[in-house]
Amino acid sequence: MSRLRVLIAGGGTGGHIIPALAVARELEERHGAEVVFVGTPRGLESRLVPNAGFKLELIKVGQLNRVSLQTQVRTLFDLPLAAVSCLRLLWKFRPGVVLSVGGYASGPAAAAALLSGIPVMAMEPNAMPGLANRMIGRWVKASAVNFPAAGRYMHNAEVTGIPVRAEFFSLPEPPAMPPRLLIFGGSQGARLFNNTLPKMVAELLRGVPGLSILHQCGPRFLAETEAMYRSSGADPVFWSVKAFLDDMASRFGWANLVLCRSGASTVAELAAAGKPSLLVPFAAAADDHQKRNAEEMVKAGAAVMLEEADLAEPGRLLEALTALLRDPQRLAGMAAAARTQAHPDAAERIARKLQQLANAR
Repeated sequence: MSRLRVLIAGGGTGGHIIPALAVARELEERHGAEVVFVGTPRGLESRLVPNAGFKLELIKVGQLNRVSLQTQVRTLFDLPLAAVSCLRLLWKFRPGVVLSVGGYASGPAAAAALLSGIPVMAMEPNAMPGLANRMIGRWVKASAVNFPAAGRYMHNAEVTGIPVRAEFFSLPEPPAMPPRLLIFGGSQGARLFNNTLPKMVAELLRGVPGLSILHQCGPRFLAETEAMYRSSGADPVFWSVKAFLDDMASRFGWANLVLCRSGASTVAELAAAGKPSLLVPFAAAADDHQKRNAEEMVKAGAAVMLEEADLAEPGRLLEALTALLRDPQRLAGMAAAARTQAHPDAAERIARKLQQLANAR
């Protein structure tokens, strides 16, 4: 039997490319596969894929969704050339199967594969699939989804989850009391939490005696966020502001409750760690996918959701955090519910399906 060759198409954000890299490692290590990525220079794949030791082919294609008319027109002109580039890559690499992970490059690559008779599998991390995966979803041979809600847009969908680092599945339980709150917003969401939490932190500490707060604010905002916390009058014994947290798994293990955004990778990590969360979706996310992700976690009983507008006045967030942090039984129930959404074998199942599709060709 010839060596399995897999082309992984797409990227753009960490939510797309980090799970894709986990699948690539699984394919390489357990299936002996040769893996090549196709992406764009503007996406995170341009840095993360080569750093992980995989070959990356670049094509020129931009956004169509939530962008200006000028950008849409430019992208529409770029698409035929991008598809031709992908056809050349397919002819040169001759993959047995293509995995579309969403993002700019996935549309042209998947379309070229479908035209060439190469089986395509889609991996969709969000409850609402992105534009590229929605466009090809009915034409793929199989789909691996993180949430059942995404399955209605995709052919032959299976809820596999998305890969999460193994450390998140084996974290120790923190003491129930006094509680600990972890706050992080990522590059796009840090500012909202940075501006809101200092306004209410003194009252939150009065309402939840002994509470410890660890807040990742982002490197650009460290000085101003620390200054706001200090000017709040809250005892600095109980709060800590960091620019960046490098070992997020251990920080999850430390926390009783996590306040964060609801990107696909974050939500998958919360499930793997069994962490209750208060989720504030990024309002400008394409197709409102972060809100859809949060709604799925709320439906499962694993999270509480507030929208960005709810944080316009700190009182709503203060009330929600205080209620959760003073109720260890409720947090324990949410933790158990979060674990029901975890998929420790996601990378293995996706890689195995890719192997099957290639063999059946």
